[in-house]
Amino acid sequence: MKILVTGANGYLGKGVVKTLLDDKVEVVATDLADGHIDPRADIKIADLFHIQDPYRCFGQPDVLLHMAWRDGFVHNSVNHILDLPKHYQFISKMIDAGMKHAAVLGSMHEVGFFEGSINEFTPCNPQSLYGISKNALRQLVELKCKEKDCVFQWLRGFYIVGNTEDGCSVFSKIVQAANRGDKEFPFTMGFNQFDFLDYDVFCRYVADVVEQEKVTGVINICAGRPEKLADRAERFIRENNFPIRLDYGAFPDRPYDSKAIWGDEWKLLNVEKEKASSLIQERINK
Repeated sequence: MKILVTGANGYLGKGVVKTLLDDKVEVVATDLADGHIDPRADIKIADLFHIQDPYRCFGQPDVLLHMAWRDGFVHNSVNHILDLPKHYQFISKMIDAGMKHAAVLGSMHEVGFFEGSINEFTPCNPQSLYGISKNALRQLVELKCKEKDCVFQWLRGFYIVGNTEDGCSVFSKIVQAANRGDKEFPFTMGFNQFDFLDYDVFCRYVADVVEQEKVTGVINICAGRPEKLADRAERFIRENNFPIRLDYGAFPDRPYDSKAIWGDEWKLLNVEKEKASSLIQERINK
């Protein structure tokens, strides 16, 4: 299996590339820079939006894992709308040229303001340019895959917890503040409840999804349970022994953030069952 990973130099892409390589998968990794990409990958620095024949350029991969996206943490950046047709054109070129498996990283922000558990049938009413663009791309790519009989996987990500400085999440910002020597970190009241998944677990789940093609459609990459933002942030500080405290109420909650939202993990559990079955069969064959 050869998997093309776009956005491979990004905060999430670099971890997924490493996990796939650890699984002995052949990885073609592409981005605008390569400073964080595992050198075991076949690295290609490229601008996806200006390649005439990307399928041939990237060595005719079996699977596309499209993680490239700019301004992901700037939810109302106009670049989300401007880049949308470019993402679709790139993916379409790959499928039209013969690729038979497309997996794209999505976001729970596609759903918009919703309270409760999200599954693949939950109606979407996104409340930001980021969510609107991701949701539109999901619908466009799904139609394209049906037209061309291509495996379609939409990996709907939730809230990822990592302890490195190079991300843009609140957890990366806590790391940055602690490393600066700050004693307080400005925070909301932290009452909202979200679905949190540790970084390494997220990468593991993404790799497991794209390494198989029996479980398809919208797949939540999630923990399957809600937790208060304040509780997870406090636990994160304890886990990393940071001498910093949260300054509650310094920022207001974002008006489009749900009070309690989490993913239904049923399809993800099926992916893990599929992986276990494949490993057992592989051992039998040996």
